[in-house]
Amino acid sequence: MTFRKMIAGLTISTALVCGGTAFAADKDHDWSGINILMLHWSQASNPFFEAVNNGGMDAAAQQGVTLDIQYGEEDPVNETTIIETAIANKVSAIVVGVADDNAYDDVLCKAAAAGIVVLTINIDDSKGADGGICRLAFMGQDFVDSGYNLGKRMIAEGGIKKGDLVFTPVEAPEGTYAVLRHEGVKKAMDEIGATTEILGTGNDHGQALDKMTQYLLGHPEVTAIISLGQSPNSQAVQAAKDAGIKVAIGGFDISDTILQDIANGDMIAAVDQQPYSQGFYGVTQAALAVKYGLYPSEMKTGGSGLVDKTNYQSAVEWSGVIR
Repeated sequence: MTFRKMIAGLTISTALVCGGTAFAADKDHDWSGINILMLHWSQASNPFFEAVNNGGMDAAAQQGVTLDIQYGEEDPVNETTIIETAIANKVSAIVVGVADDNAYDDVLCKAAAAGIVVLTINIDDSKGADGGICRLAFMGQDFVDSGYNLGKRMIAEGGIKKGDLVFTPVEAPEGTYAVLRHEGVKKAMDEIGATTEILGTGNDHGQALDKMTQYLLGHPEVTAIISLGQSPNSQAVQAAKDAGIKVAIGGFDISDTILQDIANGDMIAAVDQQPYSQGFYGVTQAALAVKYGLYPSEMKTGGSGLVDKTNYQSAVEWSGVIR
């Protein structure tokens, strides 16, 4: 029986139960047999996912369920194998990042057909619920809207104008997140007649810095850098300095380095997608679906807000751990 059929077949009853009684009943029940796989598309070495994992682990402890965290290592074949193993092991739920629109349709629909709760976090199919991956809900950023908002901010404060070239480096240019973030940034640039150019940097910060510096040395006409991921964003200021150019800089995601760049006035703004929320609510909603048949809700984490010099202080203490 699929989860959707299970939901449809639930008997609706009404009971007057106070919140404290419901909580006590939940805590008295042993939910440790609920096994949830949280599977990231990226590499285990990617520091971005520390906050996602912290959110997931806190949610698992709160819900009393068992959580297994794994990484696809940016390899669709490897990620598919992990999901197949999870299906064979009869896990209760799969909370997964989908960086490719086509690679996981069959295996995730197979999981859903087996009665496994399937949710996506961090990255979804670009077509959302209509993408054919049989997921129930997505918890993550609206990539296009946030890219557009960042692009507009960079135009307003960075002096980007018609004919300018904007450098948009990103870890994995083919990733869904990269494509959609770039779509949003490009939309803003198209409105004023500026152009963008993508460069793949990978996740390694040293390699990202070298690739970005070499690009800037070969393209002195660049007037702004809008990084589409944390790795290049954390290296953008240093790359510009190493290339000996002064440009407007902004990008996606935050880290200690990025927050310091904002504090120093070297970066205009960064988009915070709030990764802790993705992990916490992904695991929480998966657990509630398995426990009680509660249908998961779509959630846009981070909204359209930007971290800049007016508000960065609130993110400093929790950078990497929560933010």
